[in-house]
Amino acid sequence: MKRHYYIIVDSETTRRQTVADFGAVVVGRDGRIVEQFGALVFGHFGKFDLFADPALPDSAFWSEQSAQRRMKNYHAMIDSGERSISSPALIQQWLWGVNQRYQPTLTAYNLVFDFGKCQNTRINLGIFSQSFCLMKAAKKVIGIRADYQQFCYDQDLLTKKKRKPQMTADAMAKFIIGDDLADEPHTALEDARDYERAILAHLLKSLTRQQILELGQ
Repeated sequence: MKRHYYIIVDSETTRRQTVADFGAVVVGRDGRIVEQFGALVFGHFGKFDLFADPALPDSAFWSEQSAQRRMKNYHAMIDSGERSISSPALIQQWLWGVNQRYQPTLTAYNLVFDFGKCQNTRINLGIFSQSFCLMKAAKKVIGIRADYQQFCYDQDLLTKKKRKPQMTADAMAKFIIGDDLADEPHTALEDARDYERAILAHLLKSLTRQQILELGQ
């Protein structure tokens, strides 16, 4: 029987709506990683400011103050060897190789967002023959469950305005893995590998590939 693979892509962006930090993992149905890639994008990281919302208070994750802390963290990752800097062309070369080796189905937690930001950066995710949005599928399968919604109320994982259960990758992963899971770091490789991969593996325990493709449209 032919094995089916999935590639989970994540990106952290600049104020120019391009990708500063690109990450991806290739996994089987069981969630086992067969390849992974994480890099800061040459010509975008360090050239354009990281995304931030000037209207947010300094304590908010996406505030301008937080963007400065995030930049320091990225430089620490470079110094430690956790990240390298790669051109969009080199990232594309890796994606082409993965597609040739595994013919994976593409997914991301909010695929439209990552697809568009990659396109702005000359990283073409359209090379994969099949794709679906992991967030859409997770909302339809996990988000409607009473135990998930109760978990969010118990852990105060609620939207700020309407106080409804969050549908973020962070909340979903904590429900699946455990509430002691650290907050999602919003670095591309780590988000894809340590949070979104768990959500995909959980869904694939009860769904066929065709079912998840349909749910993620």
